Amino acid sequence: MSFSLVIMAAGLGSRFGGTKQLADVGPNGEAFLDFSIRDGAAAGFDEIVIIVRTEIADAVQSHVEAQHPGLAVTYVVQDEFGPQRAKPWGTLHAVLSAQGAVSKPFAVINADDYYGQGSFQIAAQALQQSTPGLATNVAFELAKTVPSEGSVTRAVTEVKDGFLTSIVETEQCQRLTDGTFSAGGMAVPAETPVSMNLWCFDNSVMADFAKRWEIFYEANKDEASAEAQLPTVVGELMDLDLLRVAVKPCDEQWIGITNPADYETAKAMLATRSKRSSN
Repeated sequence: MSFSLVIMAAGLGSRFGGTKQLADVGPNGEAFLDFSIRDGAAAGFDEIVIIVRTEIADAVQSHVEAQHPGLAVTYVVQDEFGPQRAKPWGTLHAVLSAQGAVSKPFAVINADDYYGQGSFQIAAQALQQSTPGLATNVAFELAKTVPSEGSVTRAVTEVKDGFLTSIVETEQCQRLTDGTFSAGGMAVPAETPVSMNLWCFDNSVMADFAKRWEIFYEANKDEASAEAQLPTVVGELMDLDLLRVAVKPCDEQWIGITNPADYETAKAMLATRSKRSSN
């Protein structure tokens, strides 16, 4: 089987203060998405679709062409899809904007996250069993997604018999001074599974996504900042018995940047991983 890798790179990067999709984090000028493209290709993803917005489309394409000479990439401009406004409509809208470019089972990821080689191997294995009505979330251990200091928000999942039962955006996920972890003010195990937006879908799900988008838009078309988020819609489809979501655990160390202060830490972590890979 062949699979598509859909990379969401249209975000504004407001907290980072720039185009973090192209932040130079790798030892050879790589951005996070470059690692995902390479790791995805190694795992068997043979079609790359990158979702951008108008003002960064040329910059993203130039960067990718420099880092991956000769690679065939389909670019989708999110803000050319559907109603126009200054702020993007969210991750559901982003995925739907790529509907015309995706004709096979696909994984969807954030452009500004490092997921690691193992996560793409897990995703490819899941997509080999792709069927309508079945999706997969590649989940990371909470301990491997939080900083050494400070707290972050994470999508904490609940899993029963290998399937997702709920996913909740939870604030104050952090490592405590005694080495334990908490989420939302409650103690949780280090291996608590969290979603970092690595989803695997059969492409037939686009029809259900389109229906949920129509409902969302009718209720929020006059709102300047409302966003249709992928995890929320996945939960709605689960509640309607239209989708089951298998959860596949991954032990990779997630790396990402939200604020400018995260930049040097991310670069150091990626440099360390690159040295290990070359040894």
